[in-house]
Amino acid sequence: MDAPFTGSVFLGMSVDGFIARPDGDLAWLTGGDDAGGAPDDGEGGDFGFAEFVAGIDALVMGRGTYEVIAPLAEWPYQGKPVHVISTTLEPDPRTTLHRSFDEAVAALTTAGYRRVYVDGGRTVHDFLAAGLVGDLTLSRVPVLIGEGHTPFGPLPADVLLEHVRTRTFPGGMVQTTYRVRREG
Repeated sequence: MDAPFTGSVFLGMSVDGFIARPDGDLAWLTGGDDAGGAPDDGEGGDFGFAEFVAGIDALVMGRGTYEVIAPLAEWPYQGKPVHVISTTLEPDPRTTLHRSFDEAVAALTTAGYRRVYVDGGRTVHDFLAAGLVGDLTLSRVPVLIGEGHTPFGPLPADVLLEHVRTRTFPGGMVQTTYRVRREG
């Protein structure tokens, strides 16, 4: 499936490939509770996230990701259109709500966005399965959590990736960016 926009993924995950514990807990990623502190890029920064967000036109996420972000004191996507896929959420004036994947894709296409940040496990998986992801930046936090949510799983076909770059950070995080290879 081709669309006029490119989906871009930027995820933090454990070394064993999970983006959240089974109950949605992110303390191992954010440094909360007894997690040993948040990952450190050595410069007091955000591992390139602000630069990434500056380069996108809009965001699309699922309900679970929205529910993590919605209560934050400062809305992290000021000035960017945020689209949320959910059948249960009530409208939020900061977002555009879509009741299905297809509805979201149609709206993103109609809006004319070029680069869309795709966030959240199920949402990333659905966009990958539909061939709508052009690049992935995966930041592996040096922890094994054993089980949890992953954006990866059964796909209709292999998704071939081309390595773009790998960066390492003083706290042990390894961040790799891949471009999705398009055959033919």
